[in-house]
Amino acid sequence: MRPPDGRRISIVVPVLNEADGIVAQLAALQPLRARGHELVVVDGGSGDDTPALAAPLVDRVVASPAGRATQMNAGAAVATGDALLFLHADTCLPPDADARVLGALEGRDWGRFDVRIEGAHSMLRVVAAAMNVRSRWTSVATGDQAIFCTRATFDRVGGFPSLPLMEDIALSKRLRRVGPPACLRDRVVTSGRRWERHGVFRTIALMWRMRLAYFVGVDPARLARWYPRR
Repeated sequence: MRPPDGRRISIVVPVLNEADGIVAQLAALQPLRARGHELVVVDGGSGDDTPALAAPLVDRVVASPAGRATQMNAGAAVATGDALLFLHADTCLPPDADARVLGALEGRDWGRFDVRIEGAHSMLRVVAAAMNVRSRWTSVATGDQAIFCTRATFDRVGGFPSLPLMEDIALSKRLRRVGPPACLRDRVVTSGRRWERHGVFRTIALMWRMRLAYFVGVDPARLARWYPRR
């Protein structure tokens, strides 16, 4: 099945040991599949049941070496859609995401959503607002904002750079050479679990430190050792 206007989005979801939440995450995406869009999960070597749980709810499960950049490139390589949307396993799209993405891509080559961080801490609202404003000023998107682009544009820029971290920033830099992003005010909702687990203020400080280090040339492989994965 193809969507009514013929344009199809491939949603690429990189996963690693997401058994606790993957069914609910993918179930929320089933209306998009029912409207003819494609869902590709790329497993980075999970030691739990993530691939088996995902399989009935997606069009394809792909095995890949671990690492978001590597996994998302692997998903893009097998995707068949006219547009690509890269979605973290703990981020939820708005119900009409397909219409919003396809509408945005009529005038732009790429874009992203605004984000809301789900959690009890009041600072998470401030963090999300700052992310959205900064993204508009810089034309740089984070992976939590569900970056999307046309298939042709992704191929043109060479996909995600092979980096262990900051792959979203590096891709944004490639994409903004093609043109500015569509900055959708519709919000995706991402989990604040990492922020709350490691301390909101401590995580804010770490993220700013890592961004500064990246911009002054610190090797992303070194930065990856600073990053709390869980």
